[in-house]
Amino acid sequence: MPKTSTRLIFLGLIFSYSLLAASGREGKYDNIKNTKVSLVLEEATIVQAFEAIEKLTPFRFAYDIHDVDADVRINNPKQTILLADLLLKISEKSQLKFKQINKTINVYKVRTNVDAADEPRRHFKVSGKILNEEDGLPLAGVSVRVSGSQIGIISDTDGNFELTIPGKTARISISYVGFETIKLDAESSMTNLHIEMKTDLQSLNDVVVVGTRFNPRSVLDSPVPIDNISSQELEATGQLTLDQMINFKMQSFNASQQTVSDATAHFNPADLRGLGPSRTLVLINGKRKNPSALVYINDTPGKGEVGVDMQSIPIEAVERVEILRDGASAQYGSDAIAGVINIILKEEAEQTTIKAFSGITTKGDGFNYGFSANTGFDLLAGGFLNITTSYKQQEYTNRAGKPGEDKFFDEEGFEEWVAENPDLGMIVGQPDMSTFDVFYNAEVPLNNHSELYSFGGITLRQGTSFALYRTPYWVPDPDHIFHKDDEVYKGFHPTFETDISDRTLGLGIRSEIREWDVDISAVSGTNTVAYHIGETMNPTLGRQSPTRFDAGGYQFRNLINNIDLFRRIDNFNIGFGSEFRTELFEAFAGEEDSYQGGGSISFPGIRPADEVDENRFNVGVYTDVEFDNKVILVGGAARFENYDDFGKNFTWKFNARYRPFGELVSLRASASTGFRAPSLHQIHLSNVQTLVSDGTISNQGTFNNNSPIIRELEVPNLTQENSLNFSGGITLQPFRKLEFTCDYYDIRVNNRILFTNEIGSDGNPNTLTALEDTLKSYNVTSLKFFINAADTRTKGVDGVLSYKEITLGSGLLDVSFAGNLTTTSIESAIRTPDPLAASGNEIFNRKEQARILSARPSSKFLLALDYGLGKLSTGLRFTRFGEVTWRHATDPLKDQTYSSKIITDISINYKLSQLASFGISINNLLNVYPDEIDAKGDPLTNLGGRFRYAWEVNQFGYLGTVISAKLSVNFK
Repeated sequence: MPKTSTRLIFLGLIFSYSLLAASGREGKYDNIKNTKVSLVLEEATIVQAFEAIEKLTPFRFAYDIHDVDADVRINNPKQTILLADLLLKISEKSQLKFKQINKTINVYKVRTNVDAADEPRRHFKVSGKILNEEDGLPLAGVSVRVSGSQIGIISDTDGNFELTIPGKTARISISYVGFETIKLDAESSMTNLHIEMKTDLQSLNDVVVVGTRFNPRSVLDSPVPIDNISSQELEATGQLTLDQMINFKMQSFNASQQTVSDATAHFNPADLRGLGPSRTLVLINGKRKNPSALVYINDTPGKGEVGVDMQSIPIEAVERVEILRDGASAQYGSDAIAGVINIILKEEAEQTTIKAFSGITTKGDGFNYGFSANTGFDLLAGGFLNITTSYKQQEYTNRAGKPGEDKFFDEEGFEEWVAENPDLGMIVGQPDMSTFDVFYNAEVPLNNHSELYSFGGITLRQGTSFALYRTPYWVPDPDHIFHKDDEVYKGFHPTFETDISDRTLGLGIRSEIREWDVDISAVSGTNTVAYHIGETMNPTLGRQSPTRFDAGGYQFRNLINNIDLFRRIDNFNIGFGSEFRTELFEAFAGEEDSYQGGGSISFPGIRPADEVDENRFNVGVYTDVEFDNKVILVGGAARFENYDDFGKNFTWKFNARYRPFGELVSLRASASTGFRAPSLHQIHLSNVQTLVSDGTISNQGTFNNNSPIIRELEVPNLTQENSLNFSGGITLQPFRKLEFTCDYYDIRVNNRILFTNEIGSDGNPNTLTALEDTLKSYNVTSLKFFINAADTRTKGVDGVLSYKEITLGSGLLDVSFAGNLTTTSIESAIRTPDPLAASGNEIFNRKEQARILSARPSSKFLLALDYGLGKLSTGLRFTRFGEVTWRHATDPLKDQTYSSKIITDISINYKLSQLASFGISINNLLNVYPDEIDAKGDPLTNLGGRFRYAWEVNQFGYLGTVISAKLSVNFK
């Protein structure tokens, strides 16, 4: 659908909202300005008026009886009047003023000119008592502070406070962990205030919003498994990027660093439960995040998939990460088969945090450093703006093999060069990377019932990774591009360089209209990947060949408009809404020199014939209902979607939770269907890459679903994947500090989209098949494509045990243990198109099958011990990554299983002062590496010894021990 149509739809949604807002709202007692009372007052005293109001509303008055003039009489004829207007009447007659704080109306006397003459007006006092609204008990240690200054005090053991403030007026912030912050405009004579603080569900670590459109609930209350991880917990892992932090904190999440894999090395495919990056939905503040522009088409875990660029979200902007480990397509739409990751941005409005960090491996490479700043501001009455900026730089690492000889190419005549370069010039490890981020999160109240919110960010990332070194005996240099006539030619090392940008912008309105909570939003996202190939040449151009090429790139954009409505009626929650989504995918060609003839060595540029500019539109509508009486929770959701390129889809979900013994035990279960639409990338991508596969290094072509050659092969049009998801589990909480959850899951994915192995020559040099003739015309030796070709089944168990605040000596110890066991099987025959089946071609051989069956760890266990003692906090973590298996394409005897490994991390943090803290982390303390490749006599398996560690299956990367330090400074 054209962009104009989407804009018109969004304007229509805003117009609909305006009509709803114009209709007003009644019956909510949340503010004296919108609360109406019907009462008759005839010569009533002020106290009698207060008592009458308290009977009709949930508000209550807090006052000193000596401030109330008993002779004043209040009259109000029988009529409905706003409470604020009635209080104004009382104020005009009595010199009393009123200040609402939650459900309490504080009453204080206005100072007269005579009173003011008694003392200078350079200072005034504010005093009162702070209580917990839930139980009425006093709160000790509550911060009462003048906004924008260092003036403040904390409440005493009885909840009392008295604060002396310079000037005539001030804005006071009253805050306490676990409670909603109160902002109060203070003036003279505000004494003996009665302040009741509300519990802030969003600030509690075990409370989440993902998985429900209704009231936030705790992790144990949820009918489906959810994890809630704070940014402090994530940063304590010592990892550098958000995806790696989650990887070392969450048992069913996988993300390992890739190498020698073109742009994939700059993204690191991430997934839940081993189901691939495409089947995990990522949200920011509850809104869908755009996927990256890149399809992972290299030989890595996640091959053929499209995921969200998790490295584009700086941890410094994140408040917490919620992870729903259950199918949720009926609630959120396409992609939510394995689960949902909801990234909540910070809302802090009165604190500035500056951090600087640096780290290096014990081998002396991979040096990294960076800094960040996060700050917040108050906006209007009750609003905020939080801004984060950060910069990170990492250098490459090298863990290449050192064979001392080349078993892959004939090195005759170059023995001296090989002796001088036993690693054959290879660089195998993490890439060079520099990242700059700016993110923001904001809310502004529009009136008592509505607020405007916005969030967004931009990430700019530049990366450089390395291709295979072109040795002088492998790729000659007859045109002297890389050496002068009188110099010895030593080969060259092509680099793969990326310019990546990721942009997100969200804008919305939340409101309460006639008992309905309404959320209308628009979110746009853009991810761009531009390729540059350096230190290489295009032999077709001879001596005129440049050594650096603009190779083109990809861009993905989306615009998502949502309207969501929900309300609570007694024990029932009801919600419904719609989503309108436009997606655009573009492939842009490189410069002519990059693709002319055979193209630039290591990566030919994208050709004009492979340029793409495609878009699609889909609309979805859903309903969500829930019954919860604290003992039994039953919920259901249904969603209908229509895509303009492949058609319609309907999904549903049911879940339930039962508490037979109060909060001690919960039994929970869910059943749902799901779907994943083929991405625009998978439908329309065409390119040529230089890849190593089955022992050959050659140009391989990816042909899109609309290509004539694919049509001739009778490959069907791509359509959606469908899933059926069952889960069941138990939660235990014998007492507040001890929690246990265990959940079983069974996920069937039908019509799974696969990226085929290379399909090429039949090996007979005496004949030229039609397929071989076509491949020759494209200057490639083989082809690959996307196809709905198999049904899979993933089963597993997740468990989490945590015991917090264990007294140990003078400090407190937190212990947590989490584990995951997962297996995936292929439940159907691979559906091979007839022309290829007739010629004996496999489209998904043993090696490709292993990418979805065994390339991710079959198990993962995490044990964390965190101890705090005064200003010192320490952490000790053990992560056990289960085994992975690489399969040979045709010979089972050459398969290799890489054994499980345990990674040990330690962190120490010391609070230097009220403002500053310093921390040290040692990741992989024992310098553990994966098993080395066993070539089993076949040099093709490790490319003649160039690779020491496997690159096609990867448990945790191979950096070895990394030592890092961080300095953090906080300003109020």
